[in-house]
Amino acid sequence: MAILIATSILRESKPGESHGGVYLINLESNRVLKPVDWNALDTGRQGGGGERGLRGIACHGDKIYIAASDELVVFDQAFNAVASFRNAYLEDCQGICVFERHLFLASAGYDAILGFNLETETFDWALRIVTDGRVFGARRFDPNGDEGPLLINKLGLGKVHCEPGGMYVSGTRTGALLHFSGERVGVRATLPQGAHDARPCREGILFNDTQAGAVRFESPDTRMALPMPRFPSHQSAQGSPKPTFGRGLCVISEHEIAAGSSPATISIYDLDAGEAVKAVNLSPDGRQAIHGVEV
Repeated sequence: MAILIATSILRESKPGESHGGVYLINLESNRVLKPVDWNALDTGRQGGGGERGLRGIACHGDKIYIAASDELVVFDQAFNAVASFRNAYLEDCQGICVFERHLFLASAGYDAILGFNLETETFDWALRIVTDGRVFGARRFDPNGDEGPLLINKLGLGKVHCEPGGMYVSGTRTGALLHFSGERVGVRATLPQGAHDARPCREGILFNDTQAGAVRFESPDTRMALPMPRFPSHQSAQGSPKPTFGRGLCVISEHEIAAGSSPATISIYDLDAGEAVKAVNLSPDGRQAIHGVEV
């Protein structure tokens, strides 16, 4: 079975406590390692609260790319941080993905998708998602210029996924999985408010229905709701995610997916069987939430 990488964020952490980090989960042995702790990586990085912690994950070649709020951190295979990159329009970064020679990042703060060129190691592409409440559109801008979008965070952009048919974008307030063809933005499917991690899968779509505490797969002939597991938790605080809060989702194989939930749990689901086949709890701390999951 696969080895997964997961990132977690600890809500309402106190001075001296870990604010989450990176986990490796061996699905065959159930062995869990934590090669990166945010506190060890946090030197010289910005503030506290919601701006801290590691988020989206993408792998390319022998490098592992993990997003922080306003920074792209590069790790080697031993999880040593070997480089980092920033951009003026990277704020409250969430999901990331690699497609061809670019890494794309969802910048929720600027309602934008930024493109990082993996060959030149520069930000050379940017797209702002706009809407009047009924119709969505896209506006290109220079990620290195001073005429980009304002810091508004209207859509809560949290997921970007690319494949040969185009770019797919969604957020907690888009109400839809959006498809960017290269010229225009259209609606691929509607989503419930607060949904995370939406992407095409098989002949349908897959997403975390976070408010309902379930992973959903929907296609023309299938509607499936896979509930998040419940684990006992402690140390919950104001601002902590509720139990079964789902965020973090990846496809392992043709029939298996992995999904994150609170408190700090990774679950494996078999789409053919329509059920969970494994759940690994990384921590009983109710403040700790999974943010990203990747093979």
